[in-house]
Amino acid sequence: MRSSPDKLKLGIALGSGSARGWAHIGILQALEEMGIVPEVVTGCSIGSIVAAAYAAGNLGSLERWVRSLRGRDVASFFDIGWRLNGLIDSQRLRSFLQEYVAAEDLHVPSLPKTYASVATDLLNGREVWFTEGSVLDSIMASIALPGLFVPVRHEGRWLVDGGLVNPVPVSLCHALGADLVIAVNLNGDILGRHLGRVRGGQEEGGGALDSLLDALKSYSSTLLPESVRDRERPPGLFDIIASSINITQDRITRSRMAGDPPDVVLTPRLAHIGLLEFHRAGEAIEEGRHCVERLRPTIEFVLEQG
Repeated sequence: MRSSPDKLKLGIALGSGSARGWAHIGILQALEEMGIVPEVVTGCSIGSIVAAAYAAGNLGSLERWVRSLRGRDVASFFDIGWRLNGLIDSQRLRSFLQEYVAAEDLHVPSLPKTYASVATDLLNGREVWFTEGSVLDSIMASIALPGLFVPVRHEGRWLVDGGLVNPVPVSLCHALGADLVIAVNLNGDILGRHLGRVRGGQEEGGGALDSLLDALKSYSSTLLPESVRDRERPPGLFDIIASSINITQDRITRSRMAGDPPDVVLTPRLAHIGLLEFHRAGEAIEEGRHCVERLRPTIEFVLEQG
């Protein structure tokens, strides 16, 4: 259902949500199977990875890579040296994105579809839109979650994850000319779910990631006095990070979409997938497909009215 001069232009805003973001792949595939092909695609954080791959025509390549991930592969992206500005090996990740998402020399204006991502200026908290320049730069800035990634230096500014200001960039879709916007909110059903959650569905080979997460959780408990730990065991480090991010982004998303509402909101049921469980891509992708199927009547009605 590609827009023509006498039809409204359709956009899709792919939200932040860390490992849950692979659901975007299933959503885009299911929409295309319905004949719905967005011309404008924007992304925040993990959404920027999928949005860029889709805009570049590399969604299939990205899907094959993420479906092949195992726990040990995810763990390999961590720099266990405990640098003070980030735990993720950004250069290693960029190399993989270059292979499966966008070439190093690919620039935003040259993409077949209209694409942009959102990041945050660390100095003043302002929203930064990547509508030009390097596609890989636009992704690395948008996914730079504080504490996990080193901030990205771009045009004299330090940039971090766009989810701090605009987790589901509907406004960016509208600014790029979309008349109708489908928003994908990955954080709609997960508040509090990470505290005390038992991870399930681990694929074979997840032991390395389990060990990494356990080590980090143990590290967080050493920050409290022994007497406090004995009295009441605190949540692990990543439990705290995940739940804090969920609360913040849920509140920001509600506020932003109230002021600039999308025409359709897709909310995949992803509470069972944790912050760093990128190796569970198959589950996330399938839930993305199921989410589209559940809302198929609404999607068709809205687009027909438009």
